[in-house]
Amino acid sequence: MRSVGVEEELLLVGPGSGDPLAVSGAVLAAVRRSTWLQRGARGGGHQEFEKELQKEQLEFATKPVTEMGELQDEIRRCRGEAARYAEAGGAVVAALATSPLPVRPSLNVGRRYEWLAQQFGLTAQEQLTCGCHVHVSVESDEEGVAVLDRIRPWLSVLTAMSANSPFWQGEDSGYGSYRSRVWNRWPSAGPSDVFGSADRYHEQVAAMIGTGVLRDEGMIYFDARLSAAYPTVEIRVADVCLDASTPVLLAALIRGLVETAARAWRTGEPPARISTSLLRLASWRAGRSGLDGPLLHPETMQETAAPHAIEALYRHVRDALVDHGDDDRVREGIAHLQEHGNGAHIQRQLLRTEGSLARVVTRCAQLTSQDRP
Repeated sequence: MRSVGVEEELLLVGPGSGDPLAVSGAVLAAVRRSTWLQRGARGGGHQEFEKELQKEQLEFATKPVTEMGELQDEIRRCRGEAARYAEAGGAVVAALATSPLPVRPSLNVGRRYEWLAQQFGLTAQEQLTCGCHVHVSVESDEEGVAVLDRIRPWLSVLTAMSANSPFWQGEDSGYGSYRSRVWNRWPSAGPSDVFGSADRYHEQVAAMIGTGVLRDEGMIYFDARLSAAYPTVEIRVADVCLDASTPVLLAALIRGLVETAARAWRTGEPPARISTSLLRLASWRAGRSGLDGPLLHPETMQETAAPHAIEALYRHVRDALVDHGDDDRVREGIAHLQEHGNGAHIQRQLLRTEGSLARVVTRCAQLTSQDRP
């Protein structure tokens, strides 16, 4: 069975104010101290936490697993540890894909971040967004690129399901996932063309880096790409999710997409020839609507109700879900999501009941490590 791992980026915020705090250095120092003590005591220790572009962020990565129950335990554990380490910086963690409150982010130190600031100006300076990336193992680059070519139409539905960034700089953006719009300011971000082979994929990546616009392979920000570090495909379209069970739902669906695409490739079924221009429109529509408006149907690229698009995704991957033992979990997760709403819906609901964006942030920080809002 294909292994799955999840990376989440979390906001570091003041426990009372909800304002983003530029304290990732202090938080990661606490991580290093804890890791050193663990290694000294047991001869082990695993570095799961890393800095991100801005000092107001903390990233973690789960270990790769094959069972979705284990993945959920991993996410809960990592969120809990992140909350404990954040205390060293006088902060709490919040699974919010953008800051609801106004913020002037603070770029982290280092040559890479300095280069990004000089090359991209405000795009880098304002890029305080938190995503959820899902890695799924593949047998080879050839299989991985075949998967990338065949999952393209379905990724916008995942953006809509995960949408958790309605607010930007103290205002309602009008979007469910405004993070997805801010992220797509990067010139290499968004949907990619059909590649056809691993050689063509690598040729395209090399050509993009060769322009000098991008620093290295780490800046290939396709919605889905081959990982440069692991034998996986990495799907990068989701907001970090408020509900800790939602990334597990996404991971199960994404593994289903990867397996379904690999099976189609092995039987000689070609990828759908949907243009990248249409996929950009589907991505925009998903970011705008979340689950509170129409989406573009992944097979027809025509407007449809969000539940219909989700149902189409579920039907597309159902055989793989059944084979993986994930079908019941996914059906339950979809039902919960449609009944209670995604993070964008919950944030707006909290604003109505709590009365201020500061209270929205502090309530979301409280909810981040809980099972469900």
